[in-house]
Amino acid sequence: MKHSLSVLCVALGCALSAQAQTFRWASAGDIQTLDPVSQNESFTNAMNGQVYEFLVARDKQLNIVPQLATEWKQDSPLKWTFKLRKGVKFHDGRPFTADDVVFSVNRSKEKTSQIANYANALGEPRKIDDYTVEFNLAQVDPIFLEHLNTVYILSKSWCEEHKATKPQDFTNKEETYAAHNANGTGPYILVTRQPDVKTVFKRNPNYWGKIDGNVQDVIYTPIKSDATRLAALISGEVDFILDPPPRDLERLRSTQGVKVIEGLENRVIFIGMDQARDELLYSSVKGKNPFKDVRVRKAFYQAVDIETIKTKLMNGQAIPTGAVVPSPLGSFNDPEIEKRLPYDVNAARKLMAEAGYPDGFEVTLDCPNNRYINDERICIALASMWAQIKVKVKVNAMPKANYFPKQEKLDVSMYMLGWGGSITDAETTFTPIYRNRGEKGVGEYNRGNFKDDELDALAAASSKEADPEKRKALIKKVFLRHNEMVHHIPLHRQFIPWAARSNVTVVHRADNWLETQWVTVK
Repeated sequence: MKHSLSVLCVALGCALSAQAQTFRWASAGDIQTLDPVSQNESFTNAMNGQVYEFLVARDKQLNIVPQLATEWKQDSPLKWTFKLRKGVKFHDGRPFTADDVVFSVNRSKEKTSQIANYANALGEPRKIDDYTVEFNLAQVDPIFLEHLNTVYILSKSWCEEHKATKPQDFTNKEETYAAHNANGTGPYILVTRQPDVKTVFKRNPNYWGKIDGNVQDVIYTPIKSDATRLAALISGEVDFILDPPPRDLERLRSTQGVKVIEGLENRVIFIGMDQARDELLYSSVKGKNPFKDVRVRKAFYQAVDIETIKTKLMNGQAIPTGAVVPSPLGSFNDPEIEKRLPYDVNAARKLMAEAGYPDGFEVTLDCPNNRYINDERICIALASMWAQIKVKVKVNAMPKANYFPKQEKLDVSMYMLGWGGSITDAETTFTPIYRNRGEKGVGEYNRGNFKDDELDALAAASSKEADPEKRKALIKKVFLRHNEMVHHIPLHRQFIPWAARSNVTVVHRADNWLETQWVTVK
């Protein structure tokens, strides 16, 4: 262990004693890309959020607050006007103006953007003057400001200069300047980027805003191994880890010099199934697709012993749910929506027999191994549970850098996905996940490619209903239709405790977003 830690220390560029105002941290995976709209992955978004900024941001309690916009007003149901912050400069000295806002919103609507469905909801941005932007919507957007908080602002001239006017096509492994370089207005500047090795930032000396913390330099190191990551924290080689394994929390709580920061994450973990192809890509069943049969989907659901996953794998650090939405606020804490189908192996076997699969079949479950808490272990546990209904599941686990492009190409028969972030409203789950795949990012994360016209129509109606009570009724109908058809198998909402050295102060947010400008190293 001493040898491996010494090697790690060299990689971190550190000494065993912490240097003041240098913040060294780690988690299992790395940033997917520096292009801030090429991948809609929370960890990547948060890392890019140290460099890039929004018009409106989130405070420590996840409330919407001004950022690059200083004020705004809703002129009519279909029109918003924003006043921009003056005197802001990008890291290379270019001035921030309305041209950058219009460009960035339109860039985020491109086909290769993973937030196109959010950006399109913002309507058409129009420059009024250098510091005023108007948004004209095609339809009512009940969560306009929350959608706006997903669009990072880039420099129009910088993107033009470096041929990065369109987002990187991450799915097809395109390499672009913006994928490896960054130029934002935020509190930290990218210094060096070595994928899967180390990423270094420094404080922006010309930042327009107030920085609450004292961190001058940031060194991020991905450390896949749980044991090595924990050892680095305990030894003091890193100051903070984002994802301590649940099984090690008690040990960390009793370790001198280390503290655990508790918190529930707005994130739901679930399983999706290919419901579109006439024959699954990775299955022993030929000539038909068993997942097109709701009885098979329900059988798989009822064969999941969710309490065992909660207690044995997650060490209690999860809340089982029957609703595929990151927060119970999105389902209005409605017990009817949140209720799971009961764990019942006999009922599951009966459903399999009724569907024509009494002897089960073989199928592959694709799964990341460095994205969600215990992701690969959960998939392995599910495989053993589904063996009880005579289904032989091959778990195909891989790093998220390989996993997400595979999933984005719909190159899956079954897959794990987690969905979360700062928005608790159901809209940002419904449009990308529940709806039929279509244009402008609609249904982009419906990776099982199911088509349910009734569900699609209900979800579309809820997206543009201005009356809160009518919208609530529509949202409930969406959930109940989705649950009835078992388009996904919900698992749980995960807790996301953080772990830090005792001399480090951080602000824990439910969107699992580490904001470096709020970090203090004593």
